[in-house]
Formats: sequence, C-alpha cells, structure tokens
Amino acid sequence: MSPNSPHISTRLRWSLFTVLCIAGIFNAMDRPIIAILKPDMMADFGWTDSDFGDLAAVTQFSAAFAFLLTGWLVDRLGVHRSMQVGATAWSLAAMAHGWAVTTWQVVAARVGLGVTEAVQTPLTIKTVATLFEPDRRSLAFGFFTMLSGAGTIAMPFLIPALAVAVGWRGALMAGGIGGLAALAAWMWLARGLPQLRERTVEAPPAADGSDQAGYGPILTNRKTLAILGAKAISDMTWWFINFWLADYYRREFGLSTAELAWPLAIAFAGSGLGALLAGWASTRLLERGWPVNRVRKGVMLVSALMVAPLPLVLGLQSFWPVAVMIGVVMAGHQGFSLSIFSTITDVVPNAKVGRVTAFGAFMGNMGGVAISLVTGRVLDAGLGFVPLFVFAAGSYLIALAWFQLLLPEIRRSEGALASVE
Repeated sequence: MSPNSPHISTRLRWSLFTVLCIAGIFNAMDRPIIAILKPDMMADFGWTDSDFGDLAAVTQFSAAFAFLLTGWLVDRLGVHRSMQVGATAWSLAAMAHGWAVTTWQVVAARVGLGVTEAVQTPLTIKTVATLFEPDRRSLAFGFFTMLSGAGTIAMPFLIPALAVAVGWRGALMAGGIGGLAALAAWMWLARGLPQLRERTVEAPPAADGSDQAGYGPILTNRKTLAILGAKAISDMTWWFINFWLADYYRREFGLSTAELAWPLAIAFAGSGLGALLAGWASTRLLERGWPVNRVRKGVMLVSALMVAPLPLVLGLQSFWPVAVMIGVVMAGHQGFSLSIFSTITDVVPNAKVGRVTAFGAFMGNMGGVAISLVTGRVLDAGLGFVPLFVFAAGSYLIALAWFQLLLPEIRRSEGALASVE
C-alpha cells in the first residue's frame, strides 16, 4: 500500500462491506427461488426429484470448478476490480434465466450463474482481510452472514409475490437487477481508494509450482488440507438444507408455497443470528486474550453439538418446533463455517487468502454436488429423509475431528495480520 493512500474511516469500511453484503444477497437469491418454486419448475418441465437433484448438482459443480480460477482471479485483480467483474457477470447470468424455455436452457443459465457467482466467496474473504484488523474479522464475517440471512429471511415472503407477478423466470431476473444496483453503490463509495485496487498476484499461476502463485504449494500444506476437508464435510448439510428444506415441509406437513414463508424464515433467522453471535463471541474472547486455537475450535465444537440433535425433528407432529430446531441447526452451521473462514485469515498469508478460500469453497460445493445427487435418488427410492438427517447430525463432528487431526494448533501467520489503514 502506498504511504500516500487516503485513510479509510471506520464508517466507510463498514459502508463498503455492507454494500458487498447486499450484493451477496442478490447473488444467492437464486437458491431460495429454486427451492421455494420447485413445484412450478417441475410442472413446467416434467422433472422428477432426481432431475431436480441433478440440476442442483450441475449448479454446484459449475461453481466448484469456477472456484479454482476465481480465487486466483481475486488475488490478482484486487478487491475493487473483482467486485466490478463478479457483480456484473453474476447479475447478467441471473437475468439470463428470463429467456430459458427448455430444460437445457435452464441448465445453461444455471451453469453460467454457478460459474460467475463463485467470485463472491473469495471476494468477501479478501475484502474482510483487506478492510479489517485480525481481531475484528470474526465480527465482520458474522455481520456478513447476519445481513445475508436477513435478506434470505425476506425471500420466503417476497418470492411467492414475485412468482405471482412475474413467474419464476422474472423472480430470478430480479436478483440480477438488484446485483447491478449494488455494484453502482460500490462504485460510488470506492472512488479514490487505491487500497482496494491493489493486487497481490501479478502474474498467472506459475508452471513450476512456486510459492507466489498457483495451487501447488497450497494443496500440500496441512493447514489447507484441514480447512478443505472440514469445509467439504460440513457444507454437505448446508446445501442439503438449502435445496431440500422447502420440499421436506411440503412432503411431511403439506405446506403450500405461501405457507412455507414462516418456517423458512425461522430457519434463515437462526442462520443469521448464529453467525452474528459466533462472530461477536469470537471477537470478545480474542480481545480478552484467549488463544486463537481455543476460540476457533471451541466455537466449532459448540456449533457441531447444536446440529447433532437434528434427527429428533423426524418424530415431531407440528412444523413449528421443527422450524425452531432447523433454525438452531442453521445457527450451528454458520458458527462452524465462520470459524473455518476466520482460520483462513489467521493462518494464511494475505497474498494467498483468495486462493485458499476459493479451494475451500470448491470443496464445499463438491460436497453440495454429492449430497444433491444422493438426496434425489434417496427420495425417489422411497427412503425418505431419515438417512439424510442422520448423516447431517454427525457431519460437523466428523469435520471437526478431521480439522483437529490435521491442524492440532492454530497459530497466526505474520503475513495474515496486515490490513489497510
């Protein structure tokens, strides 16, 4: 960073980050739309549960492999240019759904959106590492997830109205229009801030696997392997709930699209509150001098135990206690995921944050591919949700065991401590 770069005030830091969070809401808007309006899409195209699972898997698969490039791209372009490229691309991809009239056109639009929205995760982590000091990053991650959750909470109420007015295609187009509006706000706030334009990778990935670029040295590091494995295992449950929760409520309780609003809102409210609480607690404990290893893994353990009782919902006769329990599970996931992402900023040098985050997201999305393919076939086979809920209950404890095995002690890297002034 140039010594002549202007100081970024606390207010401006949070304003920029808030706009990025809002862009993220529009980026992820397609997921609740697809889940909530699943019957409309299945009726239009004659899909089975396996077909729907395959569509979800195609999106996840596209995003997963895009992450292999987007992490390096964010490191090379810097925060500001990455926001310009990413928000423009994923907004146009979302709007492309408005012209999809065949299954293959829907698949093409989903692939395009999966590829382009993959910029969001490494961009968010890079922005946090750029704008905030280390002890404030957990709070920033919590704020991001809380605000994203607030947007997601609104979706079950907004989406049915959008579907009535403009159909499922128009609802997806609305997400693209919102993304472009968020980009315009970012451009206004980020003017005259060279810190956001700095690059940390100046050349394409090196063929010799040097430590300055590419994935070779990253993928041979035990710290990275710990993060990748934990992300892949834990994200299976996240993607399962995101794509199939609405369908579970329809099958088990006969809820209509309009009636899904409150139980889905409760689940996403739990997600947002869990992230904010985990971020706040992590920040306070670190400020009190707790070792970073104890804080990160303590939050992960508590989060994993919050998910463990999930199969108990299968014996409940009312969807209201089920909705509360799912909210607790979603809170547990966000606490777990927040600690993984915070660990990246703890142990990874700033120049590699984008790539490590991207590969972690790649693994998380590959977990999503696997669970989407399995879920559709389990349901078509008539096995119901029991085996899926049992797996979800233990997935976070398994992920934490892997994480502890490969990363028994978290120590902050000197290169990971820098943030802009």
